[in-house]
Amino acid sequence: QVQLDESGGGLVQAGGSLRLSCAASGRTFSIGAMGWFRQAPGKERELVAAIGWSGPYTYYADSVKGRFTISRVNAKNTVYLQMNSLKPEDTAIYYCTTNPNRVSGTASSWGQGTQVTVSS
Repeated sequence: QVQLDESGGGLVQAGGSLRLSCAASGRTFSIGAMGWFRQAPGKERELVAAIGWSGPYTYYADSVKGRFTISRVNAKNTVYLQMNSLKPEDTAIYYCTTNPNRVSGTASSWGQGTQVTVSS
């Protein structure tokens, strides 16, 4: 079991920036990748970004390419999501996950979620 502790959500105006952090603890040796899903009311869950726990692999949804950057610090078992040029449509609960599956929308472990609200 991996525990995930998220932080960094909040309220920001359109065009602003936020950085989400997610610290993993527990059975971290089981982590192959980490990613951020988001869920907005009435919308499907979306994997917005993912990163391999080793190596250069990254994934970004088309909706966030060029605006969001995912990164990791293995020594801290922490992954970050830098979100720039935020838009009202980015408003959602963001969930940190381990071993995310973009197609099925599932993951091995989930954080508690952090609210991101972008005002117009």
